[in-house]
Amino acid sequence: MKKYKIALTTGDKKGIGKEISKKALDILNLSKDDILIVGEKIDNKFDTIEIKESDNGDFCYQSLKKVCELAKENKIGAIVTSPVSKYVLNQSGYHFEGQTEVLENLLSHDKQKAQMLFIAQDLKVMLLTRHCALNKIKLTKEEVIEKIEILNNFLVEKYNLKSPKIALCALNPHAGEKGILGREEIDILDPSVEILKNKNINITAPLSADGLFARIGREFLNKEKLSYDAIAACYHDQGLCPIKALAFDSAVNTTIGLDIIRTSASSGTAYDIAGKNIANPQGQICAINLAIKLSKF
Repeated sequence: MKKYKIALTTGDKKGIGKEISKKALDILNLSKDDILIVGEKIDNKFDTIEIKESDNGDFCYQSLKKVCELAKENKIGAIVTSPVSKYVLNQSGYHFEGQTEVLENLLSHDKQKAQMLFIAQDLKVMLLTRHCALNKIKLTKEEVIEKIEILNNFLVEKYNLKSPKIALCALNPHAGEKGILGREEIDILDPSVEILKNKNINITAPLSADGLFARIGREFLNKEKLSYDAIAACYHDQGLCPIKALAFDSAVNTTIGLDIIRTSASSGTAYDIAGKNIANPQGQICAINLAIKLSKF
């Protein structure tokens, strides 16, 4: 079997994945030798591995399993996944919070941890915690250090940055106001920053997230050079609300920390418009372009 720059899953059979994938590939007009489709056939131009499971959730999982097998065999240089319903996966017995966790389960070795990084042009936002309830967020120094190191290594290796500038969001409003609004900054984040700095990682002290994103958002909208190469947000909405408000159509969900890069459009399955041929493929175009840029081949 030949090697491909990317493998593209078509995602949830009842969603918009197949539609936005076909539209994106038609617009991009890429070489058929660069793209492998996994899931459902889009057209006759691209090589396709069709997944035959009729149950939608099992189809989604088996599509991901197949691209992971190809990644382990070094047959693909990157993965692009189309939207999948977390509910559908769980209903079929695959109890994962999302595709990131499926990929980690299937690809991780030597204690690797997949991290969720959103990329929109020069704006990059990583989540220190992902799909968990706000009242269950628990940061630890060990996890913060490990995840920031993964982010830093990614920026060095894939973007050729010698000393990436990373901004760290505080967990609490106003960075905790010296403990008045919470002690996580004092007890967890500040000590983590000191250890990271001792490892020659260029990271800020915990910054109030509203002020940080106001500054970065203004720079982004004005097309100015951003003050930071990446931002580490403490929880899901702290990072995703601003980046999606600024760049919903172009923000790409990027899985880092594994041996292979995975990208995905920020949109969901969009069952309400599936089959109507009105889905916007811009997010999928950005996901494919980024995967090709970051591909090992």
